[in-house]
Amino acid sequence: MSDGACVMLVAAEASGDLLGAGLARALRGAMGEGVRLVGVGGPAMAREGISSPFDITELSVLGLLEGLAAYPRVVRRADETAALAAREKPDVAVLIDSWGFTLRVARRLRRLDPAMPLIKYVGPQVWASRPGRAKVLAGTVDLLLSIHAFDAPLFEAAGLKTIFVGNPTLSKTFAGADPARLRADLGLQPETPILLVLPGSRRGEVRRLMPIYEETVARLTASHPDLRVVLPIAETVRTEVLEALASWRTPVQTLEGEALKQDAMRAATVALACSGTVTTELALAGCPIVVAYRVGRITYAILKRLLTTRYATLFNIAADAEIAPEFLQNDCTPERLTAALAARLDDPLLRRQQVERQNAALQRMGQGGGDPAERAAAAVIEALNRRRAA
Repeated sequence: MSDGACVMLVAAEASGDLLGAGLARALRGAMGEGVRLVGVGGPAMAREGISSPFDITELSVLGLLEGLAAYPRVVRRADETAALAAREKPDVAVLIDSWGFTLRVARRLRRLDPAMPLIKYVGPQVWASRPGRAKVLAGTVDLLLSIHAFDAPLFEAAGLKTIFVGNPTLSKTFAGADPARLRADLGLQPETPILLVLPGSRRGEVRRLMPIYEETVARLTASHPDLRVVLPIAETVRTEVLEALASWRTPVQTLEGEALKQDAMRAATVALACSGTVTTELALAGCPIVVAYRVGRITYAILKRLLTTRYATLFNIAADAEIAPEFLQNDCTPERLTAALAARLDDPLLRRQQVERQNAALQRMGQGGGDPAERAAAAVIEALNRRRAA
């Protein structure tokens, strides 16, 4: 039973919004409808009854220069989040992903109520860069809920208790996806090749990648006239994507909603995807992927010095091999993307071998390990009970 408990969930990006929504459902399932959930989030958390005091899309920034320009806004929104906590008086706060914003919120909440347990859900990727962030986080929050099994030793060495709950993306099932239904809805034959295009869920990603995607798609459809292009639109960048598509020379079928996106992932012959969570989803759906990504030049120059991993895609990192080809920064060009995509469109064996290797990497990452949201909820409830006992 909830006994009138209040839990604060704070997410500032689309991926964190989905994590927050899953955690909200798990908390209600475990504590009953009496639990009061407050916080900051997007449309997914809003559907779970969490009303955000502001639109989180303005916090979804990418790159050093964008981050500097957004700094005053980030500080203002962190202040507003703390003000929400002052009004609602939560018993525990869960800060989801979004390193810079949630770190600022955590420090404000600590000053507001030193006894309130602060839980970070998804830690910074210290195994990839900036290992000093583990010590910073250890001095800021009480507990880390990790989605990667290899996180715990790194953060616990810095003095932060860490619980591995699992990657929610790996628990996603495509059992309800129906590729035949999508093809029928679009009037496509079973043998018609489909290119799935995924430009990301942040405005900066869309701005940098859509012009490159446009030229890539134009080249591919010129050499493969039977190719059909499908683009699922993330809610957070709907306006930006539609504005960009207005100038495309190639017809594109847009989709909205999770069910249609899953149908498309299962139906696609190959996908051109922005680096991020969506690459794991595509691998789960059994779709071969070509990965593209760009950040600002200054940001890239800094990241190049900081990064310690060879790859950007999580299952490539897990396998320590370039299973999905990655075209990052200066390599992210229409010429190179077109060549990689065309090779997969033309070679069924290459596609099948890539999918087999993607599946093996997913197993290494912990696919099929149960519901991470339920394990995360159990950890939150334990922290809540400890506070009440104290």
